[in-house]
Amino acid sequence: MLPLRDLNRSRRTPVVNYLLIAANTVCFLYELTLGARLEGFVMQAAFVPERFFAPGGPGLPAELGSALVSMFLHGGWAHFLGNMLFLWIFGDNVEDRLGHLRYVVFYLLAGYAATFAHAFAAASSSVPAIGASGAISGVLGAYVVLYPRARIVTLVFLGFFIQTVELPALVYLPLWFLLQFLQGLAALGVGAHDAGGVAWFAHIGGFIAGPLLLWLLKPRR
Repeated sequence: MLPLRDLNRSRRTPVVNYLLIAANTVCFLYELTLGARLEGFVMQAAFVPERFFAPGGPGLPAELGSALVSMFLHGGWAHFLGNMLFLWIFGDNVEDRLGHLRYVVFYLLAGYAATFAHAFAAASSSVPAIGASGAISGVLGAYVVLYPRARIVTLVFLGFFIQTVELPALVYLPLWFLLQFLQGLAALGVGAHDAGGVAWFAHIGGFIAGPLLLWLLKPRR
């Protein structure tokens, strides 16, 4: 199921959401300029669970910086475009309720929660944890709490048939979370190196963090 848009208009211009999309775009375009140097750059700059837990590692401040960098890096066009689509559809309404400043705080804290959820689930992984999907998962978790009845225009693939349907957020987003949870359990069974490179527990951790952060930041009515 691929979301196309939501039927939930924002009352204010989502300035921060636009800036987050722009920042992710700039970082991804920079990655494209690196060519053969990209792998070395990602290994050096991004968050790596194994390095975080290694004795005598870089230390918490440096790892927090690496986790922040990781939130703006992507592993390819599909990874980047998919994340930006979800952020575009769902982020504006969450920003509308939180306000610009609290939305920045919310997004970054959700990203950190997702990163460390992945780290504890895959502590021995030497694969860099990159992508905005953890923070965006927090946005999805907040959205379903704030707008459970909002309609999500969704592309559904049924074999050779493609159907467009409108699903309430209270149906679409829990289904999305259930898929992440089942994939995460499957990944635990095969090990981090054989799980396809997807940080499922970052999605799970971010989604759970979303409602908790809403409670802390107290959105507008």
